[in-house]
Amino acid sequence: MSSADTQYLDIVENIIEHGFYGNNRTGIRTYKLPHQVMQFDLAAEFPILTTKFVAFKTAVKEILWIWQLQSNDVRELQKMNCHVWDEWMRPDGTIGKAYGYQIRKYRQVDTLLEQLRTDPQSRRMIVSLWNLDDLDDMALQPCAFQTLWDVTAGRLNCMLIQRSGDMGLGVPFNMTQYAVLVHLIAQSAGLKPGLFTHVINNAHVYENHVEVLRQQLARRDAAMAAPDLLINTAVRDFYDFKIEDITLDNYRHLGKLSMEVAV
Repeated sequence: MSSADTQYLDIVENIIEHGFYGNNRTGIRTYKLPHQVMQFDLAAEFPILTTKFVAFKTAVKEILWIWQLQSNDVRELQKMNCHVWDEWMRPDGTIGKAYGYQIRKYRQVDTLLEQLRTDPQSRRMIVSLWNLDDLDDMALQPCAFQTLWDVTAGRLNCMLIQRSGDMGLGVPFNMTQYAVLVHLIAQSAGLKPGLFTHVINNAHVYENHVEVLRQQLARRDAAMAAPDLLINTAVRDFYDFKIEDITLDNYRHLGKLSMEVAV
């Protein structure tokens, strides 16, 4: 059984059984718990769920759109046949000054890569998408909004801070795509992947996802081993990675589980 399934299902079950039931901005009530944490050693295992299918390529396309293309233009994502942001697209085709816009505005990826290469023991390696000046001009204020980076013994460690985590739909994407990101940044900086720690301030289950997630919990004993992440070792520049350079080997899963997104 993969560590991703073990940690994720434990949190989901705890939320459903013990979470606080209340309302939120979407109008769909949730069960929620604060301060949930998952941690993965990326040198040992790649974190992706096997108790349900996770659209790996879609998740990777989204993270490349944000971090590599540094775009807020949903039409650029649609060109990749990825439609996860369609519901938030404004008439001008963008999501406002959110996500990739903030990375490009302050050259945050370039700064991070330079720090990793020239001052890897810096304690100031942070990428933040939470810009107070621009929050009002965002179609959706960033959920996975900050990463903190560390180099220890040649291994790149990353902590992802997520203010809000939809456990049914969003978190399975987030845990996988940010694990890929750590691998890509590490390879670009001449480092090995290390720890990936995923901190969720408000981890919640929408009430209309509960029964589907109970189905997933019932699959726990049939969970499978984690697949292997394969990255083209010839690529050494973060901006040169293409979706074809990033694949999974032997990804076995127990099939799709459908849930509706809360906008």
